[in-house]
Amino acid sequence: MDPSPIFEPLLHWYDTHHRDLPWRKTSDPWAIWVSEVMLQQTQVATVIPYFHRFIRRFPTPLHLAEADIQEVLKLWEGLGYYSRARNLHKSAAAVVLLHEGRVPDDPAAFRSLSGVGDYIAAAVLSIAFGQLMAVVDGNVKRVLARLFELDMAVNRPGSHKFFQAYADRILCPTRPGDFNQAMMELGALICRPKSPECRVCPLEKNCVSRAHQTTADFPKREGTKKIPHRHLVIAVILKGNTLLVVQRPLDGFLGGLWECPAIPGTESTPVPDEIESAMKKAVGLTIRVDRSLSQVRHVYTHFSLSADVYVCRYVKGRVRLRDAIAHQWVTLRKLAQLPVHRAQQKFFPALAEALDSD
Repeated sequence: MDPSPIFEPLLHWYDTHHRDLPWRKTSDPWAIWVSEVMLQQTQVATVIPYFHRFIRRFPTPLHLAEADIQEVLKLWEGLGYYSRARNLHKSAAAVVLLHEGRVPDDPAAFRSLSGVGDYIAAAVLSIAFGQLMAVVDGNVKRVLARLFELDMAVNRPGSHKFFQAYADRILCPTRPGDFNQAMMELGALICRPKSPECRVCPLEKNCVSRAHQTTADFPKREGTKKIPHRHLVIAVILKGNTLLVVQRPLDGFLGGLWECPAIPGTESTPVPDEIESAMKKAVGLTIRVDRSLSQVRHVYTHFSLSADVYVCRYVKGRVRLRDAIAHQWVTLRKLAQLPVHRAQQKFFPALAEALDSD
């Protein structure tokens, strides 16, 4: 396969039509790295304000390494996939300790850092350092599947290596970083999942599925299982003008974030006695369920969540945590300064209104 006919039209299109994004205005490997971490599983429009705030506060790996993880998580709040922030924090410390604060351009050294997988390594090292490493993400898989009429399902286990081989074969050796960005940009703007704009695609003449009028049949996907559903009961435990929040384990799901205590529940209406008993086991306190506050629904990548939220009153006892690692009694103003995940944030307006009316 001779990939050279792909280089010129794709790169010319990219040079002319690429989006004006802040991380494309710098050659700083750190800023490029931060942007690529944020862009994983997150839309560009969402990332832009987070990127500006993060780089303004942490302009170098040293600035991030010296920061408290709670401040990092707070800046990341709402962006989701918080392990990305924790891994970036760990990696910044390693860069300072092992590489004199400079992002390493050696693939093995860079890949050894926390959270750096195939995609991040290829994206950062090709864009920042011109390394001959091809990027493969969802957009690139879609472009490749249509360009070469590939029957491999993009969501099949092991598909990454299959598509990586094709991406490696067509990588432009003189402008690898721009070529990688052009492939991703083409998938985002032209070769979209639905209604691709083939007539204005720079690779229309090279595209096998376009020639065969089979574009709508690609990429192939295997059927996906329905994601499981979880139900929780959340207790807003009030003590004077403060409420109890607990911190999730640092290395677990939503690690390091704060929340009002929660216990497993069912779709049926909880019985106050059962809530009080379960919370006694979870946090060691005797409480009284006061009233229902709201219901919350949230969807994560691997499961959906619904929760019944109750206002409760502290009666007696000392906090003894079963699953969390720390606790605080905080005012609403203090709560706003802590990193809290989105599912819990959804009931904060109702809570503020309820407390104002008491």
